[in-house]
Parts: sequence; structure tokens; C-alpha cells
Amino acid sequence: MPLFGNSFSPKKTPPRKWASLSNLHLLDRSTREVELGLEYGTPTMNLAGQSLKFENGHWVSESGSFLGDRRELQRLRKRNQQLEEENNLLRLKVDILLDMLSETTAESHLMEKELEELKQRSRRKK
Repeated sequence: MPLFGNSFSPKKTPPRKWASLSNLHLLDRSTREVELGLEYGTPTMNLAGQSLKFENGHWVSESGSFLGDRRELQRLRKRNQQLEEENNLLRLKVDILLDMLSETTAESHLMEKELEELKQRSRRKK
């Protein structure tokens, strides 16, 4: 006989007849769009005073000042290109410096090994 008997056995709840009590699922699509506000339109945002909208997978400026945007975009692309070239040059310099360091370290280890051998020879002669 177990210490705690099976005296507690709750009744099972009956299954629900309807998943939702709302009748919105019974409405046709146009009524649902009006009721629930599903007609969003194109997404828009405002960044630094520039209004943008999302069309065909790209953010497009709503204002007509494309000329200023293009000049700024060209300037930024040119600056980006300069920075990429500078970054590549610096990476090359770092690689060269690492090669020089490894060569110098290898030479230093060889010299230390030769010095130890010379010390051992001089001790044997005495």
C-alpha cells in the first residue's frame, strides 16, 4: 500500500466546441481588413529629416532631393574605397612585419643554440 493513495483524480475537461469566441473569423476578407486594420500600405521611416519608403525591396527617398543624395553617396563610396585600400595596405604591412619577426626569432634561436654548443665545448676542453 503506497503512502499517498490515489484519492485525488480530477475529472477530465470536455473538449472545446469552438477555438475562439470571436466571430471575426466568420467575416469576409474586406470586412476583416476594415475591422482589424490589415491595410498597411508601404512602410515609411524618417531618418535625419530624410523621409524614406520601402518599394520593390529597396528604401527610396520620398523627397525629390535625389541629386544631393547621389553626391553624398558618391562621396561616401569614394571614401569607402580609400579606406578599403588603406586597410589592405596596412594588412600587407602587418604580414611583412610578422614575417620579419618570425625570421628574426628563428635566427635568434639558432644563435642561442650555437652559443650553448660553444659553451659546452669550452667546458669540455678545460
